[in-house]
Amino acid sequence: MAKVSTNISIDAEVKKQAQELFAALGLDLSTAINIYLKKAIAEQGIPFEVSRDMPNAVTAKAIADSEKGEDVYGPFDSVEALMEALNA
Repeated sequence: MAKVSTNISIDAEVKKQAQELFAALGLDLSTAINIYLKKAIAEQGIPFEVSRDMPNAVTAKAIADSEKGEDVYGPFDSVEALMEALNA
């Protein structure tokens, strides 16, 4: 298969870190990018999840607090009790 050169713009620090990572894996940047492209073609899409489902700071704090059992309201005995707490 014929090889062609392609120019892409990459943040300098991202490129440096990627080259270090791939070198540790025994790959160069070109090989790693070719692996990514072949995987994308095989899957007919980006080969990993792309989403914006990251919680904002307030939600992240609420999740962390709930996992520690802090600042948790409820359980509620009725919908009315829940609505009263929500409206407080």
